[in-house]
Amino acid sequence: MKKLLLIAVLALGFALAANAQGFRIGGRVGSGFQAQAEYCYNGANYLEGRLGMGWYHAGVLTADFTLLHNWNVGTMDWTPAAGQWFFDAGFGVTAGGRSNIVTLGVAGCAKLGIEFNDAPVRLSLDWTPAFGPAIAYVGQNSAAAFNEYGLANLGLSAVFCF
Repeated sequence: MKKLLLIAVLALGFALAANAQGFRIGGRVGSGFQAQAEYCYNGANYLEGRLGMGWYHAGVLTADFTLLHNWNVGTMDWTPAAGQWFFDAGFGVTAGGRSNIVTLGVAGCAKLGIEFNDAPVRLSLDWTPAFGPAIAYVGQNSAAAFNEYGLANLGLSAVFCF
């Protein structure tokens, strides 16, 4: 099953790369570290996917998968010689976990950044709070609580625009 999923993800990646217009790929660091891909469509709308590691709480890393739909809320000409500043907002879902821990949630996104004129790069600072439970389980026992660490999801991202 894992091999089939890997093949499907690679096939999707190659298909998107073949039609690279409006596709961005990069990374995000902050409250964890993730590979990040964005697919732009219909002007200012884009889908954003992140896959990597995130902090469950101090010292504990978990797998992290986030899928967001973002809109461009506004653009600002603060530094017209350098590039176009933007503010994006969106929402989506997040899931993660490791042995004996599962996190799920609805995620929001607020992103402030710059798209440079002379380089095909977008840099941004984002806050992606996740609202949902963290579930810990051992054998037949489990406990769930609100995942307050999901609210502290800040990051810096850099994506290369194709």
